[in-house]
Amino acid sequence: MAKIPAILLLALSAATAVSAADYNVNPAQLPGEAPMSLDYFAWDASTGRLWIPGGNTGSVFALGGTDLKLTTVRGFQTSEVTRGTRRVRMGPSSATVGDGVVYVGNRADSNVCAIDARTLELGNCLKLTIGTPDGIAYVAATKEVWVTMHGHTLDILDVSDPRAPREKTTIALGASAEGYAVDEKRGVFYTNLEESAETIAIDVRTKKISTRWKPGCDDARGLALDAARGFLLNACSGRVITIDTNHGGKVLGAIDTGAGLDNIDYSPSKGLLYAAAGRAATLTIASVDDSGHFSKVAVIPTANGARGVVAGDGGTAYVADPANGKILVVTPR
Repeated sequence: MAKIPAILLLALSAATAVSAADYNVNPAQLPGEAPMSLDYFAWDASTGRLWIPGGNTGSVFALGGTDLKLTTVRGFQTSEVTRGTRRVRMGPSSATVGDGVVYVGNRADSNVCAIDARTLELGNCLKLTIGTPDGIAYVAATKEVWVTMHGHTLDILDVSDPRAPREKTTIALGASAEGYAVDEKRGVFYTNLEESAETIAIDVRTKKISTRWKPGCDDARGLALDAARGFLLNACSGRVITIDTNHGGKVLGAIDTGAGLDNIDYSPSKGLLYAAAGRAATLTIASVDDSGHFSKVAVIPTANGARGVVAGDGGTAYVADPANGKILVVTPR
């Protein structure tokens, strides 16, 4: 694996540079034309694969193994939309890992499709009736897939038959959902509401909003969870805060990460937060202590616009680099 270039390390403080030098960054090039639409991707611990919806390519990529073998699953619809003065091609944009199945949400045709996690065969697709999918999360406790929609609703899919998803119910939120985390043990789904600047908790069985907090997070984006300690990690515009779900949503700590956060992740086995800041072009790795405070482990140079990160096994993190159509694989040396 390639070492981080020394010229980039010089841009960091001396203390940080020592820590950053303990990590390697290996770019995995995805097939297709860059820039590439890369949003929600997912790690499957059972197969050791990273699942990457490649929006404008009409494909989903499975990246796995020590040799970073890349497999392409094709057959997803794409379509062009106008954003401002630009024409943008949309397609598969979100993934979540279920029971032997990976579910993929597609913004082009509002479908959620099931892929066999081992054979990589594309199976049944369900066209959602209420709008366009954004984020997508498997809830094992109820054998459901929860889909945050473009709009003010959550669409709940029944996947008791894992390969045949069907619509079950919807939850009205009153605002646009951004980011999510699932506490399987307690049966809680967390998300942020953009317009009301709230973080909410939803009981996965009753489908009712049980708690609302206003943690003071500006431009809230992704969420990650330390379920054992009840810490909800919330990505704001340039920092991550710790919310104590066991004590009224109290904010316990915060860490500056640089601007341009999107989805963050947390490794329970390592006790580490991973936060990729697109505008700062860095990946911040930080430990979280029992009081909810952060300590920086490393700040690693990535690429301009690289945002969204997923934690894999053994301390490895995967950062999306949409501008260059790559996944940056960050591993401890």
